[in-house]
Order: sequence, then C-alpha cells, then structure tokens
Amino acid sequence: MAAEGEPTDLVKVLHLLVLSFTWGMQVWVSFIGGFALVQQVSRHTFGLVQSKLFPVYFYCLLGSNFVSLAVYAVYHPKELLDWHETVQMALYFVALIMVGLNARWFGPAATEVMFQMRDVEKEHGLGDQVGLGSQKEGYAKLKEQDPKYRAYRRTFGRYHGLSNLCNLIGFLCTTVNLIYTALKLSTI
Repeated sequence: MAAEGEPTDLVKVLHLLVLSFTWGMQVWVSFIGGFALVQQVSRHTFGLVQSKLFPVYFYCLLGSNFVSLAVYAVYHPKELLDWHETVQMALYFVALIMVGLNARWFGPAATEVMFQMRDVEKEHGLGDQVGLGSQKEGYAKLKEQDPKYRAYRRTFGRYHGLSNLCNLIGFLCTTVNLIYTALKLSTI
C-alpha cells in the first residue's frame, strides 16, 4: 500500500504507459511511417494523409504530455524537487509547449500552405508522381517561373521547419524523460 503522497502502483503503471505511448507514437510518426509512406504514394496523396494524420497526432501528444506532466507534478512537489527532478519537470513542460505550438499554429499553417502549393502544382501537372524525388526539374522550373508558388514554398518551408523543430525538441524531451524514468523506476 502506498504511503500518503506516494503514487499507487496503478498510477505508476499509468504514468509509464502514457510516457511509452507518447515516445512510441513520436518514433513511428516522425521517423518510420512518413518514410515508408512517401515511397508508396504520390506527393499529393502523402500531403493529404499528413493533413489528416497530424492533427490527431498532435492532439494525442498534447493529451499524453499533459497527463505525464500532471501525474509527475502531483507526486513531485516543487519544494521537494532535486536537480534531476527539476530537469525532468522542465522537460515535461517543454514537450507540452512544443506540441501545443504544433497543434495550434505550425501544423495547421503548414497544411494550409501545402494545399495552396498543391493547387498550383496541379495546374502544372505536378504532384501525382510517386516519390518526392520524381520530376525535380518540373518543380524547380515552376518555382523559378511562378513567384506565387515560390512564396508558397518559402512559407511552407518556414512552417514545416518550425513544426519539425518543435517535434524534434518534444521527442528529445520525451526520450530523456523516458530514460530518467527507466533509471529511477522505483521513484516514479
């Protein structure tokens, strides 16, 4: 039986499952699923799949990061934190902020611009080829000739880059928290 202020075994298991779920989802969506998909479908289909998948991904991450932070904060009062626990708490918070930025701003903005780019590409017969490397010349020519498309590409690159950066920072935070948790399983 847990002492007062100590998490029960159920809370410990829930915390570990949520943290593992978060990390596994980030690995799959960030590093495996996209690379497998981009080789199998057209550029526009890939963009459509991402536009449907990413909001769900971001909000699942938002919920699981919130649960992880809340459980950790409840059982690790600020006044009693040591240096490692302070770092871990900060990492939970940073991960939550990063996914919040992605869910609220960067993801939707990148998707909106991606659809604008897609319309221009369709007008020029591009985007239905499988693999991102196909028809590089066509995309380069379109970017050179169409200032509107060039502006879309620049804006998309900015939002996509910021979204990837937030996702990577969140992944690193989750990874470090998972390592901390694994090294100190008895103190979850």
